[in-house]
Amino acid sequence: MLLRELGMIRVAAVSPALKVADVVFNLASIEEATLQAADQDVQLVVFPELAMTGYSCGDLFYQQSLLEQVCEGLKTLTTLSEQTGMILIVGAPVRQSGRLFNAAVVMSHGRICGVVPKTYLPNTQEFYEERWFSSAQDVVDDQLTWLDEAPPFGTDLLFDVDGMPDCLFGVEICEDAWVANPPSGSMAIAGATLLINLSASPEILGKCDYRRDLVKSQSARCLAAYIYASAGPGESSTDLVFSGHSLIAEYGQILDETQRFQFTSQSAIADIDIQRLVHERLRNNSFAASQADQEYLLVPVEVAEHQADNLLRPLAKTPFVPVAVEERQARCEEVFAIQTTGLMKRLLHTGSQKVVLGISGGLDSTLALLVTVKAFDRLNRSRDDILAVTMPGFGTTGRTRGNAESIAQELGVSLRTISIDAAVRQHFADIGQDPEKHDITYENSQARERTQILMDLANQVGGLVVGTGDLSELALGWATYNGDHMSMYGVNSSVPKTLVRYLIEWCAEVEFSGRTAEVLHDICATPVSPELLPPDDDGDISQKTEEQVGPYELHDFFLFHVVRNQFAPRKILDLACRAFDEDYSQTEILKWLQLFYRRFFAQQFKRSCLPDGPKVGSVSLSPRGDWRMPSDASATLWLDELRLAELAQVAEKDS
Repeated sequence: MLLRELGMIRVAAVSPALKVADVVFNLASIEEATLQAADQDVQLVVFPELAMTGYSCGDLFYQQSLLEQVCEGLKTLTTLSEQTGMILIVGAPVRQSGRLFNAAVVMSHGRICGVVPKTYLPNTQEFYEERWFSSAQDVVDDQLTWLDEAPPFGTDLLFDVDGMPDCLFGVEICEDAWVANPPSGSMAIAGATLLINLSASPEILGKCDYRRDLVKSQSARCLAAYIYASAGPGESSTDLVFSGHSLIAEYGQILDETQRFQFTSQSAIADIDIQRLVHERLRNNSFAASQADQEYLLVPVEVAEHQADNLLRPLAKTPFVPVAVEERQARCEEVFAIQTTGLMKRLLHTGSQKVVLGISGGLDSTLALLVTVKAFDRLNRSRDDILAVTMPGFGTTGRTRGNAESIAQELGVSLRTISIDAAVRQHFADIGQDPEKHDITYENSQARERTQILMDLANQVGGLVVGTGDLSELALGWATYNGDHMSMYGVNSSVPKTLVRYLIEWCAEVEFSGRTAEVLHDICATPVSPELLPPDDDGDISQKTEEQVGPYELHDFFLFHVVRNQFAPRKILDLACRAFDEDYSQTEILKWLQLFYRRFFAQQFKRSCLPDGPKVGSVSLSPRGDWRMPSDASATLWLDELRLAELAQVAEKDS
């Protein structure tokens, strides 16, 4: 696919090699970096503030020869923009109406499309910009008439990338981003999804982290991408050192940044997902209600198209589970605290002194039990008041039953074992169900019998039934309606299956130890199964969920991008094929994605009456909170799009 078809644009922030006041050298560095970026299919490249001359020229900015050479250099770069099909944004001193401006020059398709002057000129401590430059507030002409094209000149410009819907960018310069009300905020409100900053930021202790946080925060606040290109150590070292710290951020996440203190040119390159940014804005009514404090002129710019052979941006196989160990541990700690606090509040509000929950020796019920134990500990209540009930049935194996009993005993909760075998067989006799017919009635009767036991026990002891079902099961509808689907409070309701396992592993390593940790590790190693069908001849689990509905790592990937990012099926398929190219074939991924959409649409009725439960992440399917979907919505549009993808796969194989 083309980058444009994925809703993406490839950008670069460059800190070029530089010599102060040597325009010829600097031009050559910019040209070389541009060509290198072109080799990597970059479409938009940003250079630092005053990159043509160097930021630290001092009174040399007044030199006629220097300024004339800058003009000649800009002509060369406009030609380069046509040759490469790229958008170039370069910092340069620009004269206009007897004033000198620190400006960003935007070039595309062989012409200067617009010039943006700097608004805020720092003039304290090491900065003396007002000595040489005028502020954008002093502009008296909205065109640069000394150039043949007479391009627009001012801070009211937004550049519209042709052929890329919603790809608009605005430009600010260095100090503009460090003030209380940066111009980029108004640009974003007016529609700019890319915010460009040309900077020359000297390095002092602590400034690197502050700069990184500033760029991340502005991209998050503006629901935008922020591309920050900063001058490197080639600048004058008379009193300062410049590090060449360039960054690219998207919605609060750093996608790439350069290595600091390098005298050779350094580039940060990333693919910006414009579609994702637009979706974030559409779902944020506070953004929609914001008003820009000025009107903008839309300036068209052109860019070459490129194939998205490799994406230059993070693409997580497990979007709910961080890859980095420290980040994952912090995520688990936070999620566990939210779950625990939610249950504590519900217990305090209802006055319930006891809790009842079913445990199977599987992942979900184990996590729910761990959350319940932690809640009781924090409330200084006895674990004896936690009634864990294991209810072996037709498909229960010795391994899962043993783990269920062991974990309850190790945690010191009350344990009851109630076989559902006789009760379900009586129910089969009552409704005329053949016990040898292992159909959906055979399976769901067991789930509903277990729920009945839990609800009645809760009434008996004056307790509250804690639900165990997770977010992934809700998405797929892999829960028996009015069976394991129902509880009085569902602590796992917004925890995806891929995260459940890591939460239990984290509990084994941090919250518990000894024999308890050993049992938890074995539970994590057990295949996911509802255990509703009889075990195999060896007594092992015969009904493995992922063999029937597909791998949960795929479904959680689909779920994240369908619900959180609202991506189209063809884009999700493309991303999944990239993320899992070593694990599953394209045919397999397409099959499971089609199943996901069919089940996701068909099972909304189960989510429409979902019990209460805490939201822990950015994806939730609660009908009272994040997700409001008709229970009878048609999936035709989405499945038709995947059928076209399927036909394309067949045609590709035939060719």
